[in-house]
Amino acid sequence: MTKRLTTIKDIAKALGISVATVSRAMRDTYDVSAETRKLVLDTAAKMNYRPNFNATGLVKSGTHKIAVIIPAITNYYFSTVITGIQEYALEQNYQVMLYLTNDSAYWETKVVRELSLSSVDGLLACITYETTDFSHFEELVEADMPLVFFDRVPESVKTSVVVQDDYTGACMATEHLIAQGYSKIAHLAGPPGLNLTQQRLQGYLDTLKKHNLESYGVIHSGFSDENGREDMSTLFNSISRPDAIFSVNDRKGFGVILWLREQGIMVGEEVGVIGFTNDPTSKIISPSLSTIAEPAYEIGRKSCEVLIRHIQKQSYPTQQISLPTELIVRESTQRKSIGIG
Repeated sequence: MTKRLTTIKDIAKALGISVATVSRAMRDTYDVSAETRKLVLDTAAKMNYRPNFNATGLVKSGTHKIAVIIPAITNYYFSTVITGIQEYALEQNYQVMLYLTNDSAYWETKVVRELSLSSVDGLLACITYETTDFSHFEELVEADMPLVFFDRVPESVKTSVVVQDDYTGACMATEHLIAQGYSKIAHLAGPPGLNLTQQRLQGYLDTLKKHNLESYGVIHSGFSDENGREDMSTLFNSISRPDAIFSVNDRKGFGVILWLREQGIMVGEEVGVIGFTNDPTSKIISPSLSTIAEPAYEIGRKSCEVLIRHIQKQSYPTQQISLPTELIVRESTQRKSIGIG
């Protein structure tokens, strides 16, 4: 069993002082006495706490390094976000250190707790779909480390966030399906604990209610095309089959289209499909996938901008930024009339 790393929260508890005081002592800031600083550093050494910058002065002058934690790098959305982050960071003379969690809450916690010991000026983070305990992030906030969440954000950690407008995007997707004549609309949702899952589900449900329509099924699962295939098998085993699918993301939507084609069901004509991302593959798959375009690059730039503002000005106010999405209409929601004629 892996021994848990000592955190500054442990040191604060042992000394009966605040986490913020421990953090400031390690940074050697002007408002901490020499006696307190020595006590903190001695206690840290006894508890095997291993900070990389406890006596270097790097934090005072600034390392000009920021850490980015993401669940995946191989999908379009995250790679585009990283491009936005990297470009803005370089413009401001900051280096980016990238950490991959592979959607594992264990690895996320391990990375964050080790980051709290390392010489970075701030952190950008997108949580895993497994994460339910956010204490590792709360420790960073208590220690005054600048922290900004993007895309998947926890509601309980009080810090800046930059997201796409998931609720309005879901409303647009559902409105589009209804305008095309679909009325039996199901939603293939993401993992239930994620904020974006909840926002997209709520937008879908509220739009159905606005038009006096009932939901034809909601299934929570992951974000892969295989999840889309499995969800469709479940939906179409029921008596009441939907005539349209709103998928929480494009990759799951690709699985929906492939499953429908394998079953000999015409996409668009018989069952409409709309996704959420605007992955480049949505233009290539046949039929092409209607979707809600997310401003991934802009989210990367804006989240990095907000983080650097927090780094450069401790009193910079917490930001709650929601960037607009856009409806992209393609073949998968073109409902041609079916019948003789």
